[in-house]
Amino acid sequence: MDNMQQQFIEAGTLMLAGMVFVFAFLGVLIIFINTVLARLAVKFPDAIVVPNSRTNKKSKSHSKSNGDISPAVVAAISGAVKRYRAQHSQDK
Repeated sequence: MDNMQQQFIEAGTLMLAGMVFVFAFLGVLIIFINTVLARLAVKFPDAIVVPNSRTNKKSKSHSKSNGDISPAVVAAISGAVKRYRAQHSQDK
């Protein structure tokens, strides 16, 4: 019985030591990576991106590149939804 208790104590000690080692290693790794990235950010800054302004809408062309949906498509979807609701409300 004493031998088994001694093995459990040794296993717990090893587990605790391993967990502390991994925690310390990961903490040092995070600090190291943040330090390196801070130094690299000074040497190689990110490019500044200027967002496109949507205030320049002189032409009303509906293209798919800017995310607008054609009014004909909206009308077709609205008609289909209206017809679906009309057909399925009568079934009840």
